[in-house]
Amino acid sequence: MNIPFPFLVCPLLCVVVCGFTAFAAETPDPARIREIAALLPAQPAGFGQPITNRAAWVAFAARHPELDDVIPHAARLAAQPLPAQPDSLFLEYSQNGNRTRWQKVSGARRERIQIFTLAECLENQGRFLAPLETAIAALCAERTWVLSAHDPGLKNFRGETVEIDLGAAGLGVELATADYLLGHRLSPATQKLLRDNLERRIFAPYRAAVTGARPEFWWMHGHNNWNSVCLDGVTGAALATIGPAAERAWFIAVAEKNINSYLVGGFTSDGYCVEGLGYWNYGFGNFSWLAENIRQATGGKIDLLSAPMAAGPALFGLRSEIINGVYTTIADCHPGERPSGILMNYLGLRFGLDRAPWREAELAGGLYEKMAMGFLPAELPSIRSANDSAGMSLRTWFPDGGVLICRPGVTAGIPFAAAIKGGNNGVSHGHNDVGSFSVVVGKTMVVCDPGGEVYTKRTFSSHRYDSKVLNSFGHAVPVVAGQLQRAGVEAHGVVTAKIFTAEADTLTLDMRSAYAVADLQKLERTFAFHRGQSPSLEVRDVAKFAGPENFETALVTWGGIRRVGENELELTDGEAAVRVTIDTQGRAFHLKQETIDEEVSSRRQPVRLGIALDAKVSAAAITLRISPVVK
Repeated sequence: MNIPFPFLVCPLLCVVVCGFTAFAAETPDPARIREIAALLPAQPAGFGQPITNRAAWVAFAARHPELDDVIPHAARLAAQPLPAQPDSLFLEYSQNGNRTRWQKVSGARRERIQIFTLAECLENQGRFLAPLETAIAALCAERTWVLSAHDPGLKNFRGETVEIDLGAAGLGVELATADYLLGHRLSPATQKLLRDNLERRIFAPYRAAVTGARPEFWWMHGHNNWNSVCLDGVTGAALATIGPAAERAWFIAVAEKNINSYLVGGFTSDGYCVEGLGYWNYGFGNFSWLAENIRQATGGKIDLLSAPMAAGPALFGLRSEIINGVYTTIADCHPGERPSGILMNYLGLRFGLDRAPWREAELAGGLYEKMAMGFLPAELPSIRSANDSAGMSLRTWFPDGGVLICRPGVTAGIPFAAAIKGGNNGVSHGHNDVGSFSVVVGKTMVVCDPGGEVYTKRTFSSHRYDSKVLNSFGHAVPVVAGQLQRAGVEAHGVVTAKIFTAEADTLTLDMRSAYAVADLQKLERTFAFHRGQSPSLEVRDVAKFAGPENFETALVTWGGIRRVGENELELTDGEAAVRVTIDTQGRAFHLKQETIDEEVSSRRQPVRLGIALDAKVSAAAITLRISPVVK
């Protein structure tokens, strides 16, 4: 079974310390609320169909054989006691930074809402209602619905405040969806308990934050996935459970007003997701569920996904493929991360894209997400967009995001491709990685971006870049005068030259601002990706200093490294390999191989290979020519 809550599967949790920010309250226009209310049905409705609609549930089960194990799994789960969640588990994060043990238990408790609700709706015999009500009662008795990693000061834990974070919003909409699906099959006492807790933990603090009775939650105008995830959870819970149409309209009006913060801040204007592919699945997935929920509730009159600024972000999953199902691992990504199949299928329906790779995608995620995609209307309105996939066989270029993906083309005989990262070092979930790159041969990323680390308290603290996978040591970029790259938006790659043709793509970045080195006068990195029968990627660094300094470049891989000549290396990962020719213009150099000893989610730890000039230089040029080894 899929674990229903994204915070259990890194990298899908954005851990930012919860708190307030000093935005002035901006309540929605009363006239707009009245307009929306006139579009809404008389009764609240969530995603999916109530259990009483047996024809709909029989058809749902027939369409999704991947759910055949739900009922047996629920039966096994019902025979097991609810996992205990002592306060000591929650307190671990504030004491030692460990979040894993609490999350494991919390996830198992919250998962029961999905499993028992789904099983009861599929079977319709009443045997899963009692264990479900036990789980609901236990969750409603918890001190807080906020995740332990989001309450480091323990204000929620101690009852000093009631905040809404990713965990609270997610649990709220799961409970609301269960309530909508089962209705009066739940006992009156359980329904009252559930709705009282939704009011106390979600709706009341949210109304207060919007109206100015308390400071706003920072995410209400936040520029990352928190904005879309929390707005989706809160709004979805309201649409499923709140009776008066005017009140439901108020929640839609607030979401409609604030959701653009996510699109503006989470993406560059060309549709590049600065948080990476994993957070696109999470953040844009929730944006899509929010948009579809509102679209259905308003009879198609309000469609957030059809807004022009949503088109580019909607296509990020499609455009971020390097080659052969291998996707970029830039930022806090899981190596091997792929776009969500159900999200891609939905976006394919809306934007008229090729759905063949995703058509059979299994339902995933929590109860709310499964109901959103499992009960889609038979007909969905098509969105026309200028942001199509034309030309993707050769490249994807995000000029504002500073990311270039070079592909061999449909007629190429050798599957060789590269992803190049410019941009800046000051984005949400970003790394210090200006100028880094990855190389894929076949289906293997031989030169890699290692993605994110396993999250700890350090990850989102002032010591974030102590991590050797998050700072520039873990990326294929230079070390300049002994210095790694600095963090912040001021550290950025400026495109000084760009030539794209069918035969080759060339991109030059001025990277001086990424290094706090006083006598650095020039640092240019030029990428030249050559297609054809002998494909290659050349990476040329040209540096100039006011006085002699040390200089080195680097490669990062999950594979093995072998020196095959004075100036040649071979990097091998499984059946894939690349040959690297090193040109230092005759200067002596040495290799510095080091396993990056950080906790990562990849099956192997990455290895950094430094290519360092022996002597200090006032000017230098190093060229790496990387080409596939044909076996």
